[in-house]
Formats: sequence, C-alpha cells, structure tokens
Amino acid sequence: MWKKAGPLKMTDEQRKTLEAWERAKTTPQRTALRARICLLSADGMSNNAIAARLHTSRPTVIQWRQRFGEKGPVGIAEDAPHGASPLRLPSERVKAIVEATLQTTPKGATHWSTRTMAKAQGVSNATVARIWDAHGLQPHRVKSFNLSRDKQFVEKLSDVVGLYMNPPDKALVLCVDEKSQIQALDRTQPGLPLKKGRCGTMTHDYKRNGTTTLFAALSMLDGQVIGACYPRHRHEEFLKFLRKLERETPRELDLHLIVDNYGTHKHPNVQKWLVKHRRFKLHFTPTSSSWLNLVERWFRELTQKRLRRGAFKSVPALVTAIDEYIMVNNENPRPFIWSKKAEEIVAKVNHCKAVSVTLH
Repeated sequence: MWKKAGPLKMTDEQRKTLEAWERAKTTPQRTALRARICLLSADGMSNNAIAARLHTSRPTVIQWRQRFGEKGPVGIAEDAPHGASPLRLPSERVKAIVEATLQTTPKGATHWSTRTMAKAQGVSNATVARIWDAHGLQPHRVKSFNLSRDKQFVEKLSDVVGLYMNPPDKALVLCVDEKSQIQALDRTQPGLPLKKGRCGTMTHDYKRNGTTTLFAALSMLDGQVIGACYPRHRHEEFLKFLRKLERETPRELDLHLIVDNYGTHKHPNVQKWLVKHRRFKLHFTPTSSSWLNLVERWFRELTQKRLRRGAFKSVPALVTAIDEYIMVNNENPRPFIWSKKAEEIVAKVNHCKAVSVTLH
C-alpha cells in the first residue's frame, strides 16, 4: 500500500496565482491541469483521488506535486527539461541503418519498410521511422522520369522557351496538342452528394460509352483556348483543326504553333497545307518532353475539374461538357506564365544524366 501524501504546502500568493491560471481561458491546457493538481493537493486530496478526478495518472500527480514543491508556480509553468534518451542508438548503428536503406533491398521485395528494416537491424520500427525522417529517406515512394534522347534537344528547347519568354511581334503563340481517347464513362449507380461530415461518393465501376479526341490550342497571350472534338486524331482531323484556327484568329497575325513530334503533325498533306498558309509556323518540342507544351497543363485542369468525377451517358454528352468547360475558361482566362530559362533546364538535365550514368 502507498503511504498517503500530506497536503501540498503553498502560500496564499501562490494559491491566488494557481487559481488565476485555472480560470483564465488563455492558459495552456497542460498548465491548467498542473495548477488543478497542485490546488487539490493543497486541499489535502490523495494522489489517487486527484488522478481519478482529473482523468490522469498517479505518477503525473506525483511529478507535478514535486515540481511545485521544488520551484513553486514557475516549476509547473515550464516543461521539464529533457536530456538525452537512454535508448538513443549509437551513431554507428544509425549509419548502418541508413546505408542499408540506401544500398540494399530485403529478400523477396523491392524496398524496405520500417518493419522489415527493424527486424533486420534488431530495433523497433518506430526507431527506423525516426531515423528515416531525420535523413529524409522515403523508400516507399518513387518518382518517374524520362530524359529526352533527342539529338536536337537543346535547339528545340531553346526555340520553344524563346517563344514563351520573348514572343515575336505581330504574332500569336499557341500551344497545340490532342487529348485522345477521352472516355465517356457513366457510373453503374448514382453517387451520394456531398454533405457535412461526408464527402461525395461514386461507384468504382463504370460503363464505357465511347471516346472522343480533343484538339486544343492554348494562347500564351491571354490563356484563351480554341478547342474542337473529333472522333479520331488522324492528320485529316488535324487539318480540320488548323482550318478552325485559320478562321478564329486575326488574319493579320502570324501563328506560331508549339506541337509535339506525333506523326500527324508531320504528315505530307499537313506539310503541303502549311506551304500554302505561310502564317502558320510549327515549332516542335523535343521527344519525351510533353512537359514543355503548356497546353498539357491546361489538359490537367480539364481532367481534374470536369472529366475525372463526371458521369457521361454518351459521347455527345461528353463533348457538350468539354465545350462548356472551354466556354467558361474563355470567359475569365488565366494564362500560364513560363519562367524557367533554357540554360537552367539544360543544366538540370545534364545533372540528371550525370547522376544516372554514375548510378548505373
């Protein structure tokens, strides 16, 4: 049996201070709890009774009684200083775990988890998690990349970035591409609407009702988009879209079109048409560099805001939704501003290539 502790000794001034802390709404909760412990202790209540009344533990009550007895109100207003943990691993063990994470893989798996590493190193998974966090290690995550092997990478990059950062006079710069195979997906059951405490719901399964292809041209000047949906994305459809651009842009302006290396854009019939329409000038991005065409960024907005969570019972319904999104975009367009210089991009790509070669 524990010996019952006597009343905690405190002066009238100290009691007034603790009572003020207990009443004040701005007092931190932990400090208010400590003040209540000490006040009840001064009233003669036992440690067990205080712990039960305040829904805390007996050791906590004892700890703050002792701190008050040693330092008074100041002692409970401050957290106790924490020294070095007796369970802290030696630096050699930490280094071994980091090196194992970076240079090895577990048997039968592609990467370590906190539990597999903990088992291999004879420590707790919480210890591994702390070490990984301190060293910025995330074995469970991976990022994809694709370095362009285009022999004219620098020339094409400089050409496109030059259009972004220093567009020619009396001309429009248009980022042009196709978003192909957009599916008209309808959910098998109606979803539940958003309400307080619950997000909207939709079934994981769906019904396919056909596809369409969106041809889009994003203006670098003001962010407006000219778009058209076609059943396919052959060179015939690309020519139809070029004629649409011809009709819907000022005749006195040259049109600089940034496009990728898809065969449709280089088809002989397209080349013949371009020869007859001199104000159209095509600028090709390097291979494997779709990120360089800013219309791809607009496509992502379209997908996230209109397509991904939509339900379309037919292709015409899908096309109507896309046309509506373009109309709303053009009512209040927001251009994407390119800020990275070509030299900075080339330097980063060269660094990635050097690292890749070193690792392999």
